[in-house]
This record gives sequence, structure tokens and C-alpha cells, in this order.
Amino acid sequence: MLDFHTLAEFSRANCVSICAFLVPANLLATILTMIFAALRRPSHQVWQAAGVACLFALVMVLHVYSWFAIGVVMAPTYILLWLAITCLFCSLGAIVFRRHHFNITSFGS
Repeated sequence: MLDFHTLAEFSRANCVSICAFLVPANLLATILTMIFAALRRPSHQVWQAAGVACLFALVMVLHVYSWFAIGVVMAPTYILLWLAITCLFCSLGAIVFRRHHFNITSFGS
């Protein structure tokens, strides 16, 4: 069975390593999603890239919330939360852009 207390303790104990991976992973996956949408790549590729980007963003949000749960309220926690939410919205926006753009071009032909 998954113990969330142990998982949160692991998250806080390895914060530097987790953030050293998640920050660049969030940025790269989100940028890749936006590039795929802008280059009009097939929908499944945009969805895959967005899925990975959203996964990284949600893990970052959970990591930050593990710090909020014990009362750590500092600038880095808010900055990381802002980054994760921004990456999440950009990835979801790329899906909406891709779907909206596809609908416009398919009706125009």
C-alpha cells in the first residue's frame, strides 16, 4: 500500500535532486509541446508531449504541496508552484490551440 506520509518525507528529503530534475524537465517538455503544436505535428504527438509535460507539472505541484503541508512558505515554493502551473496551462493551451487550428483549417478547405 502507498504511504503518502513516507512519500512526502522522501520528497522533502531529496528536494534538491527532485527540483534539479523537474525544473528542466518541465521546461523542456512544455517547450516541446508548444513546438509540436506550432509546427502542426500530428495530434497524437502533441497529446503525448503534453501528457508528459502535464505529468512533470503535476509531480512538481505535489512536491511543492508537500512543503506547504509542513508550513514551509518561502519564495522558492511559490516560484516552483508558479512554474508548474504555468507549464501545465501552456501544455493544455497547446492542445486547445492544436484542436482549434485543426478545426479552422479543415472547414476552410
